[in-house]
Amino acid sequence: MKIRPLNDRILVKRLEGEEKTAGGIIIPDSAKEKPAEGEVIAVGPGKLGDNGERVAIDVKVGDRVLFSKYGGTDVKLDGEDYLILREDDILGVVEN
Repeated sequence: MKIRPLNDRILVKRLEGEEKTAGGIIIPDSAKEKPAEGEVIAVGPGKLGDNGERVAIDVKVGDRVLFSKYGGTDVKLDGEDYLILREDDILGVVEN
C-alpha cells in the first residue's frame, strides 16, 4: 500500500529510540519514550497560499527530522507504524 500526503502534510517513519544509556544501562520498554525523530517517507505538494499558489515544503523524502512530541497522527500501513505531520509540527532537519 502506498500513501500520498495532501497539502502540507508529511509521512514520517519514527526512528527507533536508544535501548541503552550512555553508561550502558538497558532501558526497559515500559520506560522508553516515543522518539521525536524520524525519516521523511513522503511529502505533500504544499499548502495553498492566500494568492492561490502552492507554497513548497522545506523538507524532502529521505530527510531526518525532529518533530513535536505530541504532534501528528499515528497510522499503520502494511504492518509498519508511521506518523502523518503538518509541516508546522516539524521542528528541524538533522544534518550530519
